[in-house]
Amino acid sequence: MSEATGDDELIKELQSKEEILAGYQVMKHLRTHLDEELYLKLVIESKEKEFYRLAAHYNPNGNIVAVVGFMPMITLYYGHYIWVCDLVTDPNERSKGYGDKLLTYVHEWAKANGYNKVALSSGLQRIDAHRFYEEKMQYDKVSYVFLKNV
Repeated sequence: MSEATGDDELIKELQSKEEILAGYQVMKHLRTHLDEELYLKLVIESKEKEFYRLAAHYNPNGNIVAVVGFMPMITLYYGHYIWVCDLVTDPNERSKGYGDKLLTYVHEWAKANGYNKVALSSGLQRIDAHRFYEEKMQYDKVSYVFLKNV
């Protein structure tokens, strides 16, 4: 599924190994713990096992400027919903509406595929991102996420 966004910009789902690798140049700004090899391995495995989807926003020059990773989930607390795993814009391209367009793409994908909720988590230190989710994208802050390495 791809969607033209106007002015020769494009949002496209990344399918091939080459397309997925091209997305790493932006994803590495969010997932700094991943090298290119582990990133590729995890994306391919999660696409196969978890139905993870990775989409990119291309600028008019054909460069990827933002990426979003998301997947369908089922839990007792939300039922059937879409979980946004990753959303990042190239630091040199921020505040140009790319995050808004990618989240809107996810919202539209969710509706088209029978999901009525989209959820995500965001690191506590990402104050600007929280403001974007709450004020611009109208997300509600509903919980904290806890993690324990075992």
